[in-house]
This record gives sequence, structure tokens and C-alpha cells, in this order.
Amino acid sequence: MKRTSWSAGMSVTGDGGAVIAHVGSIGLRMLAENTGLTGALSTAMARRSFVPSVHDRGQVLTDVAVLLADGGEAISDIDVLRHQRQILGPVASAPTVWRALDEVTDARRRKIATARARVRRHVWAQLTAAGGVPASKVAGTDLGETIVLDVDATIVVTHSEKELAAPTFKRTFGYHPIGVWCDNTGEFLAALRTGRAGSNTAADHIQVLGEAITQIPMPSRRTLLIRCDAAGASHQLLDWLHAQGQVRGRSLDYSVGFTIGENVRHAITELPVGSWSAALKADGQVREGGEVAEITGLLNLDGWPAGMRVILRRERPHPGAQLSLFEEADGWRYQAFVTNTASGTLQFLEARHRAHARVEDRIRHAKDSGLGRFPSREFSINQTWLTLTMIAADLVAWLKLLGGVGRACRNARSPGGHLPVPLLWHMTPYTSRNTGSDTAVALKTSLGQRNMTPYMTPHVGGHIAAPYDSNHSLLGSGDRSATLYFERYFK
Repeated sequence: MKRTSWSAGMSVTGDGGAVIAHVGSIGLRMLAENTGLTGALSTAMARRSFVPSVHDRGQVLTDVAVLLADGGEAISDIDVLRHQRQILGPVASAPTVWRALDEVTDARRRKIATARARVRRHVWAQLTAAGGVPASKVAGTDLGETIVLDVDATIVVTHSEKELAAPTFKRTFGYHPIGVWCDNTGEFLAALRTGRAGSNTAADHIQVLGEAITQIPMPSRRTLLIRCDAAGASHQLLDWLHAQGQVRGRSLDYSVGFTIGENVRHAITELPVGSWSAALKADGQVREGGEVAEITGLLNLDGWPAGMRVILRRERPHPGAQLSLFEEADGWRYQAFVTNTASGTLQFLEARHRAHARVEDRIRHAKDSGLGRFPSREFSINQTWLTLTMIAADLVAWLKLLGGVGRACRNARSPGGHLPVPLLWHMTPYTSRNTGSDTAVALKTSLGQRNMTPYMTPHVGGHIAAPYDSNHSLLGSGDRSATLYFERYFK
């Protein structure tokens, strides 16, 4: 069947000039179409009584996700895509985008979540066929087939009265979303909550983790690791995690920060001097000034899940660090976490837990791609905005996984850091003319066939150039095929 979509016949190469900013977003839009995401969103938004004459609602949602991935901060930024009409065809105006976001009800958000899970299953199937989903890396090694989910919350400050925004526990005003990121792939799932929610609200953790596990394709749910900071150290959450680990055919480990209370401080004083051993750095080497020990046998853990272990880390504080009165006595700074993992050295388990800190980078990226600013006074529209922020993060993650190069594919699926051959069609070395970055590549791929994987990287740090003829019209034939030139500089 001949393709008639906006991207039919379009290709990407790296040997052009006349650079145009922001056209890199086209790669994400093509990826959404070729993976079936745009069509799945259209189905989720379908209404019997409404057939859009021009702007399909699934395409509108995809375009908003693309503008967020491209750094957009407001709905009016859709004009960046509208300026590329010769390539993209009709793009919704800001008022149309507002109407589309307002049409997303709770029921449609559930359908969108189902659509995302279905498309994710397709993407992960492609990764599995090419060698497997990337492994999460800890202390210079990897965790094999274990899927790692990192949970964390953040404050989004609002500067105007928005529905359900409230004072937060950090004495700011706004929302307090909690998110779950897949450490293997960088994909994002989150649930928006009001500012009134505390950082350790167990019900919110359970809800968002349940949604996250639902997003993971069924074959990959067999071995899971849940990581969380001390905000998750509640009986209710740990009991729920323990119950999830009892599901038939599933192995679920957890690694959760633990509050150092009076009972833990007493156990520290009871530890023999020889109980401490050297901690590990992120690369697996010994960390000077850091030590780990286990105090499970020195605590009364009645009421906590069976098999829970309590592990301590201590290190010499950096200059200027504030210590508690207990820590000032011996000059060590203490941290604790709990886990149900029965095997592995204490050093490895502690390094595995500390890798949870990577979620801070993902929160920072999400705040640069929609999470840092909500556009509406209405809570429902802001929920939809968050959903599209998640989709934007998914698109960027899939682009790296399916077609990343250089540092964009640190989690390569094959030994030696090389992309598997089926995902790599053509790559040409390229020397940067206007940047001092250490790696520059030119990419070329055909996106005209649905069975081809898009091989591009997002706009951030790079741009696409489109060739123009003497009449300043985009080169292309009657079927609107065109050639786009892409230059990406990894930093």
C-alpha cells in the first residue's frame, strides 16, 4: 500500500547546509507515527459525535508532546511547528490545542495510558529482537534482565492561583507531582497530586507504582527492582511491595531509604568495630572515606515485612556539611536503607541503592520538557499536560534506544557499545564547523517505510537544515517528499 501521510518519502542525511533551528522535532514526530503512537492516541480520543475536519486529536496531542520535547513551555509554542507547514502539513493552532486538551477526560486519560502501554510493548519487542532491553548499570556492572523503577517526587512552583495548587511542605506554593522512571530506558510515568500531599504519602506511591508496573510489558515484569528514597519508608508501602513480590511468576526486590531514628542510632553504637567494610564508587572501585555495615540483627523489626534487611552507609562529611548531634560525636555522616534482596555483598547492594540518584537528572530533564510549568488554571488540563510530558520523555527515550549514537546510547544492546546492525542503516563521520564538542556525526536513514526504525536524535544540542531552491521553496516532488539534513553534536 502506498503511503500518503505527511512523512511519505522523507529522509534524513548529514551533508547539507542552510541550517534551520527546531526542525529536529520532525524526527520525534515521525517516530510517533511509525511506532503507532499517533494512531493509538487518535483511537483513545475518538468520539462518536465528533469527527475533526482537519486536526485529528491524536495528532494534536502528539504535536504538543513534540513541542515539549523540543523545549516548549507554553501552548502558544505550537507556532514553532506551524511554521513548518510545508513539511508537516496542517498543524493545530493554539486555540485548537486548548480545546483538545480540554476534551481529555479521566476516562480518556485511562485510554491514553492503555495506548502508551500498547505502543511501549511494540517498542520493547523491537529492542528484544535486537538484543534486549538495556540493562541498568551499577558499580561497573549491570543488573541483567532486571527492570529498575525509580520513584521520586518534586515541587513545581506556580506563580498564580491554579485549581488544587496549595502550599507545599517546603513552604512553597504549587503542585507536588510524584513520578516513576524506568532506569533501563529513561521512560517516564507520573501521577499529578496537589501541593497538600506530603512527601511520604504511601497511597500516592502505591498508585503511581501500580501504574508504572502496568506500563511495563508483561514478559519484562518477571524481575523488578523498586528504588525510592526515605519518603517511601512506610509500613504501608513496604507491605505492598512485599505483596507484589509474592505474585506468581514475579520476583520483586526493593531498595528504599530508611529514617535513622533512636533505635537505629542505638544499633550503630552496638556495632563491633570490625563490622564496617569499604564502600564502592559508581565504577566499582573502592571509595575512600565510605563504609557500609548491616544492622538487621540489632533491630526489632516486628511488624515490618519478612526478609527486610537494614543496611548502613557512613562517610566523612564534605566541608560545610551539617551533622546531627549524634553524628557530631564521631564525625561520620550516616545513611540507611532497607532491602529484601538476600544475596549480594553489602557494598554492591549499597551502590545499587545509591544509583537511585540518577532520577534527579531525569526530573531535571522533565522540568525542561513540560513538568516545570503547567499552563492552565484547570487541574484537568494540567493533568493532561503532565501526560504529554511523559509521552515527550518516552519519545526521546525511544529515539535514543532505537537510533542513538555515541553517548546517546551508553546503554547499548550489544558488547563493545555498538548498535546492533538491524538498527543502523548508514552513519557517516562528520567534522563540526561551529562547535568544540568531541563527537559529531552525520546520520542518514529512510523513514519512508513503516518497517524502518527512525535513526535520529532529538533537537536538543543539534538542528536540521532543509534545502531550498532558488524560489525559496522546500525541495520536493509532487508527493511532498523532501530531504532533511541533520547535524547533531553530542556534548
